[in-house]
Amino acid sequence: MDRIRIVGGHRLNGSIPISGAKNAALPLMIASLLTDDTLTLENVPHLADTEQLIRILGNHGVDIMVNGRRERQEDGYSRTVHFTARTIVETTAPYELVSKMRASFWVIAPLLARVGEARVSLPGGCAIGTRPVDLFIDGLRALGADIAIDGGYVDARAPKGGLKGGRFAFPKVSVGATHVMLMAASLADGTSVIDNAAREPEVVDLANCLNAMGAKISGAGSPRIVVEGVASLSGARHRVLPDRIETGTYAMAAAMAGGDVTLEGTQESLLENALDALRSAGAEVTATNTGVRIRRNGAGLQPVDVSTDPYPGFPTDLQAQFMALMTRAEGRSHITETIFENRFMHVQELARLGADIQLSGQTATVTGVKQLTGAPVMATDLRASVSLVIAGLVANGETTVNRVYHLDRGFERLETKLGACGAEIERVSG
Repeated sequence: MDRIRIVGGHRLNGSIPISGAKNAALPLMIASLLTDDTLTLENVPHLADTEQLIRILGNHGVDIMVNGRRERQEDGYSRTVHFTARTIVETTAPYELVSKMRASFWVIAPLLARVGEARVSLPGGCAIGTRPVDLFIDGLRALGADIAIDGGYVDARAPKGGLKGGRFAFPKVSVGATHVMLMAASLADGTSVIDNAAREPEVVDLANCLNAMGAKISGAGSPRIVVEGVASLSGARHRVLPDRIETGTYAMAAAMAGGDVTLEGTQESLLENALDALRSAGAEVTATNTGVRIRRNGAGLQPVDVSTDPYPGFPTDLQAQFMALMTRAEGRSHITETIFENRFMHVQELARLGADIQLSGQTATVTGVKQLTGAPVMATDLRASVSLVIAGLVANGETTVNRVYHLDRGFERLETKLGACGAEIERVSG
């Protein structure tokens, strides 16, 4: 099993290309099931999760080509991928596929909207919380779907004549459920109103793509989205927006290690709250014509309190990375997690490197230390794993991060990107 080896103490200087957003690419790829025309997506990141979804879509009959060639012949940075779901050959998404990636449950929306039925396995538990699918089911029922749960599967059927426009207010904000409602409502008969919708840039990106395919969606990016259903959707060409979580991760890595790094191909507007927290910590953050520049000249980091919140608040997907940064701050910071109930599993591993972190409920109190010390550590989930890499960049000696398959789910060639900026980092096989 691969692991990442890091020798700390090297400043970062140079540029890092930011990949397409995984959290945008996944719903965009699933949206290809809504049309029998070709959906072409540019800037699709090459990740374990996108590769798994390609296999899942293939199960439903989607023909997939990468840059004009069949899938699995291209290995590198973000690519252009063509998806053609000419005929839906399978409406069941089996447990053995859905259990490997929760987002694959979202195929329930286009299958139900386009062919009127879907049988999709419940995704099961998650390392960072239960993340139930109640909101998905309730939202689809508001569009007229008849849904039953049987033997660990969600059996969904549209009424005669297809889904109907309806109104649904989410009791709490859910990005995934908002994606599902947008896809289902696009082909519903009539107008749908979605209240308390997620406002994330990835939701806006999906809405923009669906509109390019012929949907009529307004209000994306606000708490109320209105969808006027259409009879069918066509193909389109769409570019996946830059990954704001990758942007924030490398920004925090640069702030941790010190130096001068330009994050190419991204936008400051995608994560202003997190970048403001970095400024408060002592990093210099400036927008450029091509991305975002992060500088820190070696001065001490200042403690900053943050609380995760739905967009435009501080992203839960950057909580672990920011905690790693705060382990070296000159003082005490408080980090509160409000989105997921079990997203502090990285605390124990950071402590192995010498971090001083105390937990009380959903708040972590981080007292900065003068030095971290390298040690073997274990990745527990995607974002936790990269927090250990950030800590390892400044730890004295060698840090080995095990279970890096978590990293491969969401970061495209992380060791190559950091290594190009001066980090002593390598992937070790076996």
